[in-house]
Amino acid sequence: PAPAKPLRSAKRVNNILNVLSKLLREAQEAELIAVLPKLRTLKIGTTAFEFWTFEDFEKLLASSEAEPEWRAAILVAGEAGLRAGEVAALRWEDVNPRSKVLTVSRTDWRGEVGTPKGADIRHVPMTSRLAEALRSIRHLRGELVFCRQDGSRLTTTNMRAALKRQEKRAGLPAGAKWHKLRHTFCSHLAMRGAPIVSIKELAGHKSVAVTNRYMHLAPGRTRSAIDLLEARG
Repeated sequence: PAPAKPLRSAKRVNNILNVLSKLLREAQEAELIAVLPKLRTLKIGTTAFEFWTFEDFEKLLASSEAEPEWRAAILVAGEAGLRAGEVAALRWEDVNPRSKVLTVSRTDWRGEVGTPKGADIRHVPMTSRLAEALRSIRHLRGELVFCRQDGSRLTTTNMRAALKRQEKRAGLPAGAKWHKLRHTFCSHLAMRGAPIVSIKELAGHKSVAVTNRYMHLAPGRTRSAIDLLEARG
């Protein structure tokens, strides 16, 4: 018989262990427990990720011109690297049209608004077309940049359905994965030769190991390193 599938993925198990570890540390600081037990996380191999090619990303943007607000949301994810929850929680006060910078200071997780993953605020410069897209959809329905017609918060279902609609219109595989747009942001930066430290800062990665997943896409990365040896003497 085929081996049974695990009830939880290794990543999910590690997330639970990390939360438990924080709770135990707080319990020790409050003198509720005397000894802090050691929790070992599981080893996770490098996983493949999906991203849109330059051509397909442009197709997606072109197809979404019929729905300007969703086109702007796709640009926020694909050209500023915001996660789906960060897109849903973005407020107009976070958009600086003069400096063309987005401030990412909150995220929406299943209706609960909190700090972004990693708890760090980050500032992301906008491309010209992203800044223009946000300017063109300025509305008075409330403080949220992306919301329903009555100004209420978007749900995960709303966002997935809208992205799937744009993908189908563009003739692309309709996976409705907002995180694929974030992968697109990091991948395109690497492919354009952006330094790993810059990608890490813009994406808000806690570890450079996370950013390093994209660096195999950087053009001539290993060749240029070896060329340094040719300059000896």
